[in-house]
Amino acid sequence: MLHWDAETLWQDLEPRRPGLTVEVLAETPSTNTLLLDRGRRGDDAPCLLVAECQTAGRGRLGRPWWSQPGQALTFSLGLRLAPADWSGLSLAVGVALAEALGPQIGLKWPNDLWLRGDDRKLGGILIEVAPVAEPGGHPGERWVVVGVGLNVTPRPGILTGADTFRTGYAHLQEFDPVLTAPQLLHRVARPLLEAVRAFETDGLAPLHDRYAARDVLAGRTVQAGGITGVACGLSADGSLQVRDAASTVHALHSGEVSVRPC
Repeated sequence: MLHWDAETLWQDLEPRRPGLTVEVLAETPSTNTLLLDRGRRGDDAPCLLVAECQTAGRGRLGRPWWSQPGQALTFSLGLRLAPADWSGLSLAVGVALAEALGPQIGLKWPNDLWLRGDDRKLGGILIEVAPVAEPGGHPGERWVVVGVGLNVTPRPGILTGADTFRTGYAHLQEFDPVLTAPQLLHRVARPLLEAVRAFETDGLAPLHDRYAARDVLAGRTVQAGGITGVACGLSADGSLQVRDAASTVHALHSGEVSVRPC
């Protein structure tokens, strides 16, 4: 296994979420699935779960996310959460990750990290929510699992452009050639945990300007379902606003958004 220094990471994170554990597995089908199952069984102590290799990782819409040890950082954060409004949690997570990774990283609504100006995908976020097995003292509390996958190294022996991957393939060693998955985890774990805690109390509202600064769709022609128009930022609840040719603004709450020629 890689050297993760989980003890040091735990010492940094646990005071910010008392009771949190940090676990590293050599291999598991999916860190999200594992933490979801734990929460449904009542094992809902906060946990940061890392896997060197996922054999059945999932992205949005059930797409597979697979990686070899060290090639990507794949982990999930599971904890109880009770925000007043759940809208925009994936956006808050995206802002925290992008800011931790550097100015080259942009955000593609609703849950992807892209290279700015390049339209290649660097990583993704998958948030899943389940009822808590034993309701606590906070109204609306749920068991939340925030899954993150970030490309660290090139994929040897294959192309990395859009002819191979739907949105191209980007990796962080393009900017830091000696970066490792464990180093990356130590860089992003605290910002992620702090972002989730802040979202619980403050929601998405304080993040709109920070999201806009990294929005890779703003001002571009996009297509979503039967709607084609120009992306014009987020609405208050985190939906994507798209202005069509008739100047009607549509609010998209979910779904696939393409920036390819329509």
